[in-house]
Amino acid sequence: MDVEYRTNKELPCDQLYQLFLAVGWATEETTTREQLERFNVGFLDSTFVFSAWINAKLVGCVRVLSDRHFRSVILDLAVLPEFQKKGIGRELVQRCLDACQGSEWLVQTDQAKGFYEKIGFKENTDYFLTIPSKWF
Repeated sequence: MDVEYRTNKELPCDQLYQLFLAVGWATEETTTREQLERFNVGFLDSTFVFSAWINAKLVGCVRVLSDRHFRSVILDLAVLPEFQKKGIGRELVQRCLDACQGSEWLVQTDQAKGFYEKIGFKENTDYFLTIPSKWF
C-alpha cells in the first residue's frame, strides 16, 4: 500500500464529503447543497491540514487549529473504514504533532479515545462549553 501524504488545504469537496459519509459524520438526507459546495471551508480556514491519498483517492485527513506555540487542537481526523488500522491515522496525527512541537495538544473525542490514548494523549478533566453550529 503506497500512501502519499499531502499538506494542501484545498481538499476536493466531493472526496471530503465521501470520506465524511463513510465515517458517519455526514448523511445524504441532511447535507444541503450549500454544505456540499463549501464542504472543505473548515479545512481551508485551518492552520494545518494533512491528508492521505492512495491512487488519487482521499483515504484520510486531519485538520489543526493552532496558535503555533501554546495550544493546538486536532479536528476531523477521518480515515476510510477499509484503510483504518493500517497506520494512516497515526501518521496523520504524528504530522500534526511534528508541525507544532512543544505545543499543548487537545482533541475532543468519544469513539476514538482509545486510539488517542495509544499514541500518548491523556484524559483531561477540564470542562468544555459549546454553542452549537448552525450546521449540526
